[in-house]
Amino acid sequence: MKIELCIFSGYKIQPGHGKTYTRIDGRTFVFLSGKTERLFKQRKNPRKIAWTVLYRRKHKKGISEETVKRRTRRTQKFQRAIEGVAMEKIKELRAQKPEFRKAQREQAMRAAKDKAKKAAKVKKAGSKNYQKTKAVKNVKGSRPNVGGKR
Repeated sequence: MKIELCIFSGYKIQPGHGKTYTRIDGRTFVFLSGKTERLFKQRKNPRKIAWTVLYRRKHKKGISEETVKRRTRRTQKFQRAIEGVAMEKIKELRAQKPEFRKAQREQAMRAAKDKAKKAAKVKKAGSKNYQKTKAVKNVKGSRPNVGGKR
């Protein structure tokens, strides 16, 4: 003998119990009781009726087995050398004290400013010897525009 499942409630139907309902299109439904048959014919949704198996599955009721949380792998940090700079050099620069770095930066700025001043002096001295003459533009005597576009 075969144990069937109720199409509406999801409960087991023992042999000799339940009702079988066959629609005009030939599809058969097996119900546990008149209650489930009535609710099915009223087109009730079994997911909204609290005592059905489908409702309990949807709302996660009575699940004894707890799923194990997967541990996420953390990304590992590692250093890579930059092209043209060795890894040792990068580590050395990282280990420098902020005061030392600040002093180096100021020294580099002073050197850049001195270089810019020298370049400006050279440019100024060169421009004194060279006199610019203004180019004269030849303008044709055209008649004034009167009226709009054609």
